[in-house]
Amino acid sequence: MYARSTTIDARPDRVEAGVAHVREQLMPTALGVDGCVGLSLLVEPLGACCVVTTAWRTAAAMQAGGRRLRSAHDQLGALLHGRPDDEEWEIAVVHRDHPAPPGACVRAVRVQVEPERMDHGVDLYRMVLLPQIAEFPGFSSASLWIDRTSGHAVSSVTFDNREAMRRTRSLAAVVRETGTGEASAEVLDVDEFDLVLAHLHVPELV
Repeated sequence: MYARSTTIDARPDRVEAGVAHVREQLMPTALGVDGCVGLSLLVEPLGACCVVTTAWRTAAAMQAGGRRLRSAHDQLGALLHGRPDDEEWEIAVVHRDHPAPPGACVRAVRVQVEPERMDHGVDLYRMVLLPQIAEFPGFSSASLWIDRTSGHAVSSVTFDNREAMRRTRSLAAVVRETGTGEASAEVLDVDEFDLVLAHLHVPELV
């Protein structure tokens, strides 16, 4: 399974219109493209950043779909007064305890790993870190996306609500320190989002 994420730095006063555009136009268009299995939308609480993600059955479908959806993403960028920044990922791990409820939030951690150590990092996440993350209060699901060429990886953990995410910040920091030390990885960003649309429909991958 594969994913394309499109990040747009948005003007806060344009976010509501952007969300409506994704829900009413971009999502139906994406789901009509062969090989697309779902879409999600993350929005920073203050509306400074939006991330639209589409999930795909194969890398070829993702690349072909990206070309077909380019115009729709450009329209969203114009609506939000921001430039779309696309990234492509291999979905390495997905674990879901239960579907994300209304009001769910996501903590996304981006790390840099030496490309030749990526498989080790995936195994570490799957066997060591994920069991700890799954015990967090309010845990809903977790996934790990990787780019083998650049060595970038993103862990996304979904919580039932903002309070649950807030309460786990210290626990998450300890797990991150353990993981980055074992994998010789560097944390690049830690961001928290509202999960506005949750329709990725990626199957369990553990």
